[in-house]
Amino acid sequence: MHTLSTQPLISIVLPVFNEAAGIQTTIATLEHFVSVQPERFELIFVDDGSTDDSLAQLQAARQHNPNLKIVQFARNFGHQLAISAGLREAHGDAVIVMDADLQDPPSVIPSMIAKWQAGAAVVYGQRRHRSGETWFKKASAAAFYRLLKAMTNTDIPVDTGDFRLMDRRVVNVLKSMNESDPYVRGMVAWVGFDQTSVLYDRQDRTAGESKYPLRQMIRLAMNGLTSFSTVPLALANWLAGSFGLTAALILLGNGLAGTVTTLTWLLVSLFIIGAGITATIGIMGSYLGRVFTASRRRPAYVIQATYGFEHPVARPATRQMMQG
Repeated sequence: MHTLSTQPLISIVLPVFNEAAGIQTTIATLEHFVSVQPERFELIFVDDGSTDDSLAQLQAARQHNPNLKIVQFARNFGHQLAISAGLREAHGDAVIVMDADLQDPPSVIPSMIAKWQAGAAVVYGQRRHRSGETWFKKASAAAFYRLLKAMTNTDIPVDTGDFRLMDRRVVNVLKSMNESDPYVRGMVAWVGFDQTSVLYDRQDRTAGESKYPLRQMIRLAMNGLTSFSTVPLALANWLAGSFGLTAALILLGNGLAGTVTTLTWLLVSLFIIGAGITATIGIMGSYLGRVFTASRRRPAYVIQATYGFEHPVARPATRQMMQG
C-alpha cells in the first residue's frame, strides 16, 4: 500500500481570464475532488491578465488551500501561452490541462490517471457531446478538426481540445519547443509517444461567457494550420490558377456568345483574378507573420508574479516561452 508521500504528484494547469463569476465554484469543486483522490495534486491557475477580480479571488483562496498556486501574467497574452506558462511551472509526474469553467469535468481525471499508470504518455479527452454550445460552434469546430487532420502529417485527434494528461517526458519535450505562437494540442500530437483517449461529455459553463468568440476561434484555427501544414501554400497556387482559368473561360464564352460587352466580362475577370491574388497573399502573409514574430526573439509572455511556489513571490521578469 502506497503512502501519500510515495504517490505520484499530479499538476492541474488552468488558464484563467475573467472567470470571477465562477472561479469560486471551480476552486471548491477541484479542492473536493483532489481531497478524495489517492494521488498528490497541485493546482496551478495562470491568470492571463484578467480585468475582473479573478486574481483577487484566487489569492484569497490560496490562504487556506496550500496546494493552490498562481502564475500572474503582466497582461493578457492568450489562452495557449497561459497553458505554456503553466506547463513550465508544473512539477508533477504528470500534468493535466483543463479550462477553469468546469466544462471539462474533473470526474474524467481518474480515468486519465488510470490509463497513464497503465503506460500511456498522453491521455486526451475526446468529446462525445458538447453541451451549451451553439450549432455553429459545434459545426465549425468539427469541420476544422477534420480539415486539419486531412491537411497535416501530424495525427491530431478530432473532437479534442486542450483537456488532457501528459507524462513528465512529454512536458519536458514541450518545454524545449520554443514557439512564440503555440498550438498546444498540435504540439502534443507531434511529440508522439503512446497516446490514447478518454471519451466524455462536455458540460455547460458554470458561469460567465466563452472566452473564444469567433475572432479567437479563427485565430486559433489559423495558428493550427500554419503551425502544422504547408498545404495552404500550395492551395494558394491552386486558387490563383483556378481563378485565372475561370477568367479565361468567361472571356472565351463571352466571345462565342456575344451577349455581353467585352468590358463587362473584363471587369468580372479582373475581380476574380484580384480575389485569387488577395487569397494567395493572405495565406502567404500568415506564414511570413509567424517568421517575423519568431525573428523578433521577444519573450512570448511576461510573468508579473507567482504565488505559492518555492521561488520568490514577486518575479516581474520576462521568460522565453517554454524554455527549460
